[in-house]
Amino acid sequence: MITFYKTDFGLAEIYDDYMRVVINEGITVSPEDNNTLLEMVENHFKNKPFVYISHRLHSYSINPTVYFETAKIKTLVGLAVVSDSPLQINQTQIEKTFFNKELKHFHDMKSALIWKEELLKRQD
Repeated sequence: MITFYKTDFGLAEIYDDYMRVVINEGITVSPEDNNTLLEMVENHFKNKPFVYISHRLHSYSINPTVYFETAKIKTLVGLAVVSDSPLQINQTQIEKTFFNKELKHFHDMKSALIWKEELLKRQD
């Protein structure tokens, strides 16, 4: 079963063991936006390991302090960035400095989902 959330800043899809988020064009993701995502996590993954997939279809910015709060989510095992933009490869490297959990860039969803499975198997 999939749960969808449409917010002012984008769309979140909640699956059994991961969430996929697409942020709208031109948004700057703020701590307030992150709080909305944290509420979704609390509702769906409070006691269950999961992976966050940032599917970057649009250009937007992220306040780096968001990563400090996101990293505190106990059940979050990793963050996948999916984008075919060469800029996102460099951006992901920068973001890793703010995030103390697994964070990896992928060119397609299929690769990100395979990685998600590998990460979650390590949690068993």
